[in-house]
Amino acid sequence: MHMPLIKCTPEHLPELQAISRETFTETFKEQNSPEHLNAYLEKAYNQEQLALELANPESRFYFVHSDDEVAGYLKINVGEAQSEKMGADSLEVERIYVKKKFHKKGLGKLLLEKAFDVAAELEKKKVWLGVWEHNENAIAFYKKKGFVQTGAHPFYMGDDKQIDLIMTKTM
Repeated sequence: MHMPLIKCTPEHLPELQAISRETFTETFKEQNSPEHLNAYLEKAYNQEQLALELANPESRFYFVHSDDEVAGYLKINVGEAQSEKMGADSLEVERIYVKKKFHKKGLGKLLLEKAFDVAAELEKKKVWLGVWEHNENAIAFYKKKGFVQTGAHPFYMGDDKQIDLIMTKTM
């Protein structure tokens, strides 16, 4: 099965918004109230916000395709685009999501490997990410890929304060 990665451009905004909302909802709707979930979706994934993120030269988005459809995506940040001050030698994996129907096909691994490739290309020494403390499958996946917990920070789902674990891998 051929699974190409495509770097997103502003022309991909409608597709990016659709997959962002779909995958975030699939991942977190069972553990959060509809009010908190909808508030987050409206704040994080409105067209204006995503257009700003796409235009930021220190952020990159990639789509992964499977069966001729967008199956998942990756957002990485460097420099000032990082959501935490982690330094010039770091690359953040801010978002890595795959549609549920494409889980267990190696797409998450493919997207993470793309982040590692970009980190190497940009000579970054660390790759880091935030993962919800209750997302046990994701935490196990990242540990298997060499990440270790190095901290934690708050994440707001609407006005519901949650905790993301900060996990880091030295390159």
